[in-house]
Amino acid sequence: MHLGIVSGSVFGTADLVADEAADYCTNAGLQVTRISPPSVSRLLEADVQSLLICCSTTGMGEVPDSLLPFYVEMQDRFPLLTDIPFGVIALGDSAYGDTFCQAGEQFRELLQDLQAREILPMLQLDASETVTPETDAQPWLNKLVSLLGKADIPTH
Repeated sequence: MHLGIVSGSVFGTADLVADEAADYCTNAGLQVTRISPPSVSRLLEADVQSLLICCSTTGMGEVPDSLLPFYVEMQDRFPLLTDIPFGVIALGDSAYGDTFCQAGEQFRELLQDLQAREILPMLQLDASETVTPETDAQPWLNKLVSLLGKADIPTH
């Protein structure tokens, strides 16, 4: 299974989580491509069979500047990702209430609009509760790897 990983961050934490996820998934036997800087063309050229988005939330629930051009391009070009399994790791701070992990939720909804299949509920990592999100993501990543390793990937 070929996994494409895209990340966007304000202070680098989501990129760190994505880098650790890439190492973890590679060590688990998946072929991994970090799509950086992300673009629709690079995503399509990578010919990935699955997708992982790692992103932080900024401001009032917005996609971080480093990932916003990709998000807008995905909306504009609307490349159908029919039945491509995906997962989202969203980083945020629950102190922001209604906008907690909102950027991850926006990507999740966009990928569903593009007909991709969410195979695992979005992981929300709370900066108010953890200082090691890259470690905290490992149990979720273990489930993701397990699901991607199966021939018939269930939806949740």
